[in-house]
Amino acid sequence: MPIKAITADITTLRMDAIVNAANPSLLGGGGVDGAIHRAAGPALLEACRALPESAPGMRCPTGEARITAGFALPARHVIHTVGPIWHGGGHDEAWLLERCYRNAMRLLREHAGHTIAFPAISCGVYGYPSALAAAVAVYALHDELADDAATEVTLCCFSDAMRAVFQHALDTK
Repeated sequence: MPIKAITADITTLRMDAIVNAANPSLLGGGGVDGAIHRAAGPALLEACRALPESAPGMRCPTGEARITAGFALPARHVIHTVGPIWHGGGHDEAWLLERCYRNAMRLLREHAGHTIAFPAISCGVYGYPSALAAAVAVYALHDELADDAATEVTLCCFSDAMRAVFQHALDTK
């Protein structure tokens, strides 16, 4: 079950897919979402606009995932997922975050991918405590990879401090 944690800019990684911690509109935002949109170029925004809305202004509900091409990125695809906003842990946040990882892995497999990089979903402006988020991520990914030795997962953290949190979750699993 090859899972590793690194410190890097996710937009520079050559993968079958990178995961975008998006907002429900999928039309760009701050943090990793904005960085991915900038690096992919305007074609990514157009591809996201072309995705159907499930409600006004919502192309991807929390916990679900959508896929587009990677355009100017070195990654072949971008898998957009919307993590939960932290409200103290009593509002299905862990379940919704787990679904982000599982749905991204499902899309990777459906598109014949074997390498994927995840950012620290929901750990930025959505306020999810990083140690709790890392534990959910590692649990879901270990479970997803239980019968899949061919897929390589990278937990791509923007800072050494966040990488240490995710590495600790990997080391204690």
